[in-house]
Amino acid sequence: LNPALGLRAIRWSLSEPSMFRRQLRALLRAAVHGPVKVMIPMLSNLREIRQTLDNIDHARRQLVEAGKPFGELGAMIEVPAAALTLPVFLRHFDFISIGTNDLIQYTLAIDRTDEAVSHLYDPWNPAVLGLIHNAISLGRAAGKGVSVCGEMAGDPVFTELLLAMGLRTSAPSADSRSPWLSRR
Repeated sequence: LNPALGLRAIRWSLSEPSMFRRQLRALLRAAVHGPVKVMIPMLSNLREIRQTLDNIDHARRQLVEAGKPFGELGAMIEVPAAALTLPVFLRHFDFISIGTNDLIQYTLAIDRTDEAVSHLYDPWNPAVLGLIHNAISLGRAAGKGVSVCGEMAGDPVFTELLLAMGLRTSAPSADSRSPWLSRR
């Protein structure tokens, strides 16, 4: 079994709601030291978004009496389904981060750790670059923070290209426009 396609990230958290809520409460309690940003990995559809937000709301309600500040909620865009339905994600999250390693792997159906096919792992593939460019454009148009993580983010060869696509690093401020914060 390919562990990259198995029960991992948000799917594992949603399958263990008690554990997930304990983790969320700990993150929210950490907000006493300042606003925290929480990024949810591997979301792929609206059902997962709603389940995640329900768990976050449940954990937040348990702590709201303590008057803890809240930060921002983001989504990791690393599954092609998320990249292709990004407007749905942008309605629910304050920021996005494009996870290039998994996005490339899933878009090209290449297990980058499998020596037999790892040579086909190609961040320059037009389909991959199209997904990244579209995500940056849609995120910026929606006024959301957009970042890139993974090997492409750390490789200077891609810096000029990502900047040309419109990537700008900024930490969006938490305010009343935040879909997560306005859920209070």
